[in-house]
Amino acid sequence: MFARQLLKSKALRLPRAVPVRYHHSQFTATTLGGPVGTPTHRMYFAHSHHPISPWHDIPLTAAPQTYNMVVEVPRWSNAKLEIDTKAPFNPITQDTKKGKLRFVADVFPYKGYIWNYGALPQTFEDPTHVDADTGCVGDGDPVDVVEIGQAVCAQGSVHKVKVLGVVALIDGGETDWKVLAIRTDDPLAAQMNDVADVRRLMPGLIEATVDWFTNYK
Repeated sequence: MFARQLLKSKALRLPRAVPVRYHHSQFTATTLGGPVGTPTHRMYFAHSHHPISPWHDIPLTAAPQTYNMVVEVPRWSNAKLEIDTKAPFNPITQDTKKGKLRFVADVFPYKGYIWNYGALPQTFEDPTHVDADTGCVGDGDPVDVVEIGQAVCAQGSVHKVKVLGVVALIDGGETDWKVLAIRTDDPLAAQMNDVADVRRLMPGLIEATVDWFTNYK
C-alpha cells in the first residue's frame, strides 16, 4: 500500500520500480527509483503502513539516555547518502554537487565511511544561531551521528544508540556537529559511557575519526 501510494504521487515523479522492503524495529524503509549510485534512488519510511518522515516523525528519544539513529550510510560504503530535508516525506537520497552524484574517496588507510553514519531525528542545526564554541551558525540539517559498533548497519535502519561524545566541525563557515555513539545492543555498549572508554576499548578510533573528517573531502 505504501509503495503504491508513493508511486501514484504526482509530487514525487519517480519511475516505476519494484520496492525492496527492510524492517527495522517498528519502522519500514522502502527503496523506490533506482539503486544507490543512480539519480532516482529514494528510500522512504513508513510506520504501520502509513508514510512518515524519518526526520520529523521518528522520536528522538527511545528510552532514558537512549536515542534513535536513522542510518543513512552503512560502514565501508562510499555513496554520500542523506535525508532530503526539502522533499516530501524526507527520503534518503544521494547527495549531488554540480549535477553529479557524490561519493567519498578511499583515503588510505580508510575504506569509505569508517563507521555507520546517520542522523538524529527531530534535531536541527539552526542556521540562525551562532554557536558559542565554534562561532558559526548551524548548517540547517539534522545532527549527524557516527555509530562505532561492530555491525555494518543497513541503509534506512533505525537503531537505539548511546551517546559517547561529540566533535564540532566547521564546514564552509557553518557548524556541523558529529555525535559519537554506539548501538545499545553492541557487545561493548555496556562498557562504554564516554570518550575515555572509546580510547581504552578502541584505541586509535578517535584519532582516525578526526583524521577522516579532516581529509575526506
